[in-house]
Amino acid sequence: MSVKKIAIIIIVIAAPIIGLQSCYKVATLYPDINQEVTTEVSFANDIIPVFNAKCSMSGCHNAGGQKPNLVAESALNSLTNGGYIDVDNPENSELYLWMTGKKATAMPQGEANNPSNINQYVLAWIKQGAQNN
Repeated sequence: MSVKKIAIIIIVIAAPIIGLQSCYKVATLYPDINQEVTTEVSFANDIIPVFNAKCSMSGCHNAGGQKPNLVAESALNSLTNGGYIDVDNPENSELYLWMTGKKATAMPQGEANNPSNINQYVLAWIKQGAQNN
């Protein structure tokens, strides 16, 4: 066998072995964004922190900004009196439609499939009667 053929055989065998040793995947697991939330959702503990982190900052959904006002002390009143919540048909609630991108650009912007599952928590909260809890 020629040296050239031996070299090709070594490369064909060695390349995948070397490649497999240096290649790995770090798995990132996220909750299923389509899985229904069946535990009680608290407006104060589950929803308001999302609004504080993603929505009620300057220029967005704060006092004098875009409606609804999602600042903690105003959020529930703004959502219920503004017609953003429909407890009889939660999937058609304005808030849920905006968050999932079914109304327009997903809110928080670009996060229709947010891995933190905020859309499902908001939907569960509405299904549970949109309580001030």
